[in-house]
Amino acid sequence: MIQAIGLTSNPRKDLPPAVDDVSFQAHTGRVTAVLGASGGGKTTTLRLMLELQQGRGVTYFRGRELHRIAHPSREVGVLLGDVPGHPARTVRGHLRMLCAAVGAPVTRADDVLEGVGLVSLREQRLGTLSRGMDRRLGLACALLADPHTLVLDEPTGSLSAREGDWLHGILRAHAARGGTVLFTTDDAKEAARTADRVITLDAGRLVADQDAAEFARTRLRPRVAVRTPHAARLAALIAKEARSLRRSVEVVQEGGSRLSVYGSTCGEVGEAAFRHGILVHQLADEVGDADHAAADARERAPVEQGRSAALEAAPGAQSGPAVRQGPVSSAACASGEPRESLKAAVATPTHDTVAERSPATGGASAASGTDGATSSTASAPRTASAPRASSEPCASSAPRASSAPQAPPSPLPPPIALRTAPNPLRPLRYELRRATGVGTGYLTVAVAIASSALLCLFLARTGRTPQLHLLAAWPSELPLPPAALGAGLLGALAFGEEFRHPALAADRGTVPRRLGLLAAKLAVAATTALLLAGLTVGCDALLLHLVYGGELAEVPSDWLSATVSWISLMIGCAWAGVLAAGVFRSTTAGLAAVLAVPIVVVPLVQKALEGPSVRSAAGFPGRLRELTLVEWPFGAERYVAGGLRMVAQPVGSALMLSLAALLGAYLLTAGRRRAR
Repeated sequence: MIQAIGLTSNPRKDLPPAVDDVSFQAHTGRVTAVLGASGGGKTTTLRLMLELQQGRGVTYFRGRELHRIAHPSREVGVLLGDVPGHPARTVRGHLRMLCAAVGAPVTRADDVLEGVGLVSLREQRLGTLSRGMDRRLGLACALLADPHTLVLDEPTGSLSAREGDWLHGILRAHAARGGTVLFTTDDAKEAARTADRVITLDAGRLVADQDAAEFARTRLRPRVAVRTPHAARLAALIAKEARSLRRSVEVVQEGGSRLSVYGSTCGEVGEAAFRHGILVHQLADEVGDADHAAADARERAPVEQGRSAALEAAPGAQSGPAVRQGPVSSAACASGEPRESLKAAVATPTHDTVAERSPATGGASAASGTDGATSSTASAPRTASAPRASSEPCASSAPRASSAPQAPPSPLPPPIALRTAPNPLRPLRYELRRATGVGTGYLTVAVAIASSALLCLFLARTGRTPQLHLLAAWPSELPLPPAALGAGLLGALAFGEEFRHPALAADRGTVPRRLGLLAAKLAVAATTALLLAGLTVGCDALLLHLVYGGELAEVPSDWLSATVSWISLMIGCAWAGVLAAGVFRSTTAGLAAVLAVPIVVVPLVQKALEGPSVRSAAGFPGRLRELTLVEWPFGAERYVAGGLRMVAQPVGSALMLSLAALLGAYLLTAGRRRAR
């Protein structure tokens, strides 16, 4: 069950808030639709409920606020907009990656693929999916953790009628199993046909909360659609016969050859046309036009008479026929077309409107009407001790008549703090599937190895490069070898792709900065850099042996110390890419930080050490090597010597300094976001 109480968005400069004091309930086992025109506040309401947008109010999901739920994805499945994800990732790979994020077994991906009918497309890339298949995949992502509640924003937008019926069937089945379903739509006919309860918003304010049957009766009117070349003549004849029989029939000429007849049937209209010899091209029953006559009557009714007086002006109370000229749009038009009648529908208040609100601190249920409509008005004062009934029309700006004294206003609803992005429950498995699910990493490794091999052959031909730099393909003219740049790029992709294709937190535009995810990314980046370091040296040595013989491919005497230094350089570049991309939210920034180490940081460090001083650090590398004379267990002094050798080099010391600065910046930004 969902209970939304007092949802109000923050004011927008000189404009009123997009959502103003909206309260409603969505019951378990039922499908609830939030109806409103484009810009009416539907999406903002959902974002306030899900704590994705700052504002005021509180929303309970089965009695708990979302930020107090340990694993929100297991309680609420969300579909807002298109499915985020790397376009080169397969459907099955994307779901398996999300399985690790929500803590579900990997077999769950195949189960939901079968449930949404995407088994045959499981190897298709996300970038090639059609709109209908994308909606199916989005629903699969929402169902992945088997949540109790589904919250969807216009799930049938731009879908065909067949696809829309299928999707609503899935939602109905989820509600029948004891779940809660809440979706938004701008089609009044769709809401009446597919939902159990309809919540109507207009300009960000709640104007009705009704059962679907009551909504269809009070806000949608059955009509007979007629198309004839003699529309004016047939309209006059139908109106004349209705007056003679003292029946309430309304005929609307919608322009051209089309008529809409309210209060009659297809048989009666067809018989009238046959009796007078009028040719009819179309004759069909339709439901979906707004109750314009009732709206006009309610506007003419005195405000002091309340909702009961407005109810007396309903369509059944008319004493004679009415013929209105001019086009009237239908709410049953095709999806994506403007619906003028919908705007009239959401602006028409209904009877039995009751606004009930509990104190924000009490945690009571939200406002809800029983069978009629429910309205919640932000401008009305809120009582701190008891709910208050309201009987003024929702869209009226006339003075309100009230005999009871008004209670002093209570404090505003509690502010909504933005909920942080969810951390993957299995971060290491998630990172492995993210890194191996697309070909970018494989391509980067292949390019780095090929570049190193070609550069190694060129350096061997000149004969001016030492053997250790030759095996690493690192000429003195380059700030870093190609393999180190490749490791840095792989590390930058770890966070860069998260921000570019945010599968974890598409609605926030960011990714979680938890230490668990950072540790997983650093571990995977270090492993990838280690493999790349070994493949690069192995391929270079093999190529030198094949082309120039075994002399250049001989193992150097200090191979262990050189290996530790090489591995440290590769892992340091990879980690610098990970941290920089996480801080600056860009792959390009991550790679730029790796390049900045030898180009910017090294000269700055050298310049700082060259300045005048009382004491000098000359001989520091030698004194570091003296530490290795100590007896270490298992011969570890050789590994320590390699690490110290790397640190003693200008690039190594600058890289260590850069890693420390980037780690501090990452922890600082993560702490600030968590404090908010």
